[in-house]
Amino acid sequence: MGSGQMVAVFGAYGHTGRFVVAELRERGYVPVLSGRDSGKLQALATSHPGLETRPASVDDPVSLDSALAGAAAVINCAGPFATTAAPVIEAALRATIPYVDVAAEIEANVDTFAHFADRARAAGAVIVPAMAFFGGLGDLLATTAMGDWTAADEAHIAYGLSSWHPTDGTRASGAVSRRRRGGARVVYRNGRLDYRQDDATSLQWPFPDPMGTRAVVGEFTMADVVTIPSHLVIPEVRTYMTAEAAGDVSAPDTPAPTAVDEHGRSAQTFLVDVVVRSRGTERRAVASGQDIYAVTAPLAVEAVDRILTGRTRTVGVASAGEIFDAPDFLLALSSHISLDLRP
Repeated sequence: MGSGQMVAVFGAYGHTGRFVVAELRERGYVPVLSGRDSGKLQALATSHPGLETRPASVDDPVSLDSALAGAAAVINCAGPFATTAAPVIEAALRATIPYVDVAAEIEANVDTFAHFADRARAAGAVIVPAMAFFGGLGDLLATTAMGDWTAADEAHIAYGLSSWHPTDGTRASGAVSRRRRGGARVVYRNGRLDYRQDDATSLQWPFPDPMGTRAVVGEFTMADVVTIPSHLVIPEVRTYMTAEAAGDVSAPDTPAPTAVDEHGRSAQTFLVDVVVRSRGTERRAVASGQDIYAVTAPLAVEAVDRILTGRTRTVGVASAGEIFDAPDFLLALSSHISLDLRP
């Protein structure tokens, strides 16, 4: 348990940030509520009496330093991460504390690896980007499925979402990514990111029961194409999304998530089916659960807990599957997700 250590949460009042704050408290940590809007921070604090609020802005390094003062780690939940990641990482490096974020933006995660890998490694610092449903969970599943393999020919991550009601943050981050890539779509082929102008394919994916075969968008590329190749030798990484969920998130009038239980989770369910293939042999790992935003919180908080208790394998900028014992990490989340980790 957290033993009362303070963990700063930047973007604490956002949809995912609220789940992270609640998870930190459940684990015995003391969240420090931070973000750009002091009014929203105060409103959140009324639901969490006794927690400190520290307004901060990414264009004001002094305010970020004050927000992180005395904290054992920081979790960045504030998108678009193209804007927030670098300033908050810089503040974490100045404070000499670990940094974890929940970025799903492909380009923002590429930037984190490119701009901070050498500095973080030299300083012995820990920076874990994309420690979320997209990027983190797929990487942990792929790493687990690999087992004793040191390389594979291809990895497939199929997202079976029952629906996808996006938050304002998801929409804003998606818009930034689209602008950065000039409207092109991105795929990971032949060991590199490739930006393309053609349409994504549609196909059928054989999800495990009870979901079964579903129509998917065949190149609905997510942050897994950054996290998985960062440490696994797999030249082809492809991600898929159920057609209904892809339609939801792209539609301008899809409403935001609505809570249906006492934890604030929506009715959305998910099944993540990961298949790795090497020389005609296939291995698989599957996870399922409820609400992709809610499940990001235990992913991020478990990461912080393992970093602060020394259960890591490297330093520098590292994805979940590289820095943590992937099977053990997933099993630690068994109260939040159901797992089938048989090869």
